Amino acid sequence: MVTTYRGNEEEACSELWYLLGQVGDATPIIERTNVSGLIVAKTSLNPFEVIERFRRILQERPYEFRYLLRVIPIERVVRTDIDEISRVAHEFENRIGENETFRVTVEKRFTETSTRSIIEAIASKINRKVDLEKPDKIVLVEVIGGLTGMSLIKPEDVLSVTKEKAL
Repeated sequence: MVTTYRGNEEEACSELWYLLGQVGDATPIIERTNVSGLIVAKTSLNPFEVIERFRRILQERPYEFRYLLRVIPIERVVRTDIDEISRVAHEFENRIGENETFRVTVEKRFTETSTRSIIEAIASKINRKVDLEKPDKIVLVEVIGGLTGMSLIKPEDVLSVTKEKAL
């Protein structure tokens, strides 16, 4: 999932297609969403490896990033249904170490499903300590209408182009 400036979705799609080709995916599927400034892509590559490869390009050739603002890895896409979301969260539990902490972050667009019900469904399936300030892992939930993207990430797994260009 990629964010861009509102009104620059077409340019961002082209830029993303080019960059995915640079890192080894010649046939990504890239689509605009019904949310202004938000596009999605399906790649044959591991989304976390894509972030790392994009990060290297950003360090070496920052001028190649003109329209992409944030690149967010999504591991699973499910229907926007509490039971489906809960099931995926339960699968994520095994990837959070017994001594690690976690937090749930929910971004919702075009849904009536409450943030609280999503967080409660996820937290009830993960038997680990919660840390809202500096968690080791984040259960990221991106809801766009009837579909929900989910990932278990570390804070540094999201590529924030603007922040990293400034470093």
